[in-house]
Amino acid sequence: MEHQGWPECRACSEGSLLPLSDFGSQGAPIHYKAWVCSSPGCGFNIKIRNGDVYLNEPIANGSMHTPRVR
Repeated sequence: MEHQGWPECRACSEGSLLPLSDFGSQGAPIHYKAWVCSSPGCGFNIKIRNGDVYLNEPIANGSMHTPRVR
């Protein structure tokens, strides 16, 4: 199956919706946990957390993030 590109953001029609993945509390991968618009000015996002869907939560700047020590 050939990849046809990411879906267009319907909030701004300029960016694409990019998928984000994460890891669960037990380390299992969670694919497509969130989708965010690639246009910095748009900020549209949709996320799944504990089975609930969240729209347009604030997006934090990760430059000040300190990684967890494992």
